[in-house]
Parts: sequence; structure tokens; C-alpha cells
Amino acid sequence: MIYKDEIDATNFFSPEEVEQIVDAIAQAENLTTGEIRLHLENHCPGPALDRARAVFSELNMQETEQRNGVLIYIAVVDHVFAIFGDDGINAKVPNDFWDRILIDMQYYFKHENYLEGVIKTIFEVAGELAEYFPFHYTDRNELPNEISFGNSRPRI
Repeated sequence: MIYKDEIDATNFFSPEEVEQIVDAIAQAENLTTGEIRLHLENHCPGPALDRARAVFSELNMQETEQRNGVLIYIAVVDHVFAIFGDDGINAKVPNDFWDRILIDMQYYFKHENYLEGVIKTIFEVAGELAEYFPFHYTDRNELPNEISFGNSRPRI
């Protein structure tokens, strides 16, 4: 059992849950040409959206052909999260696009349903992106589906 003071981004989800999340990303990306990644870290040094933007850049997510990458960012110890989408998405979606998705994610997190919240968010993002960036049979996976980690202890 992991106690609250032992929580770290690298053990926030069990290996089985990590596998479920990675599978969800792969399935969700079959709905859209958009690319989705999840980044977990312990602490957020400043506003969550600013940190998500920085991580997005660090992960080179802006290098997708259609500029349609999305980063779901969570600082697990600080209990903050954000979603950052690339310029290609933001040029097409309504102004409240990310706010609506964040409200749904917040509901799950408030009830400590983190795995369900992340997976639902992944599919909600993909479903919304499908309207603007529908899947095409020539689409290729431009970014890894794995979870990335920052400012955390190494997983033992």
C-alpha cells in the first residue's frame, strides 16, 4: 500500500493503470489525427497552464504536422492540472473548449477517481478533436503514447 506522504508522480498510477492509460491514448488517437500525451510530476512551479505550456515545448509536441498535439498535465502532490493544446487546435475550437473538458476532469479528481478521470478526459479530448481533425487512414502516430514524468523520484 502507498501512503499519502509516499505519493510520487511515478507511482501515482499502478503499472496496470499506466498500461490502461497508454492503451486509452492509442485507442483515442484512432478517432483523430490529434496527438495526446499525459505528463505527471510532483510539483507545479507556478500556474498550471504555464507549466503545461513549458512541458509541451520540452516534449517537442509542437512538431506535429497539423499542430494538433494536446498535453494533459497533472502535478500530483500539488493537486493541480491543466490541458494545453497546440496552435492548430486553438485556431479552430471555441474559446471555452478546454474549460469544458477541465470541468469534467475536475469532477472525477474531486471524487478521487483519477484513473477514470484521466481516461475519460483522453477520450473526451479525442472525441472533440475528431470534429476538427478527423482520423484519416494515412495518419501516423507522431508522438509517443507513453506517460512522461518530471521533477519526481525515480521509480524503483
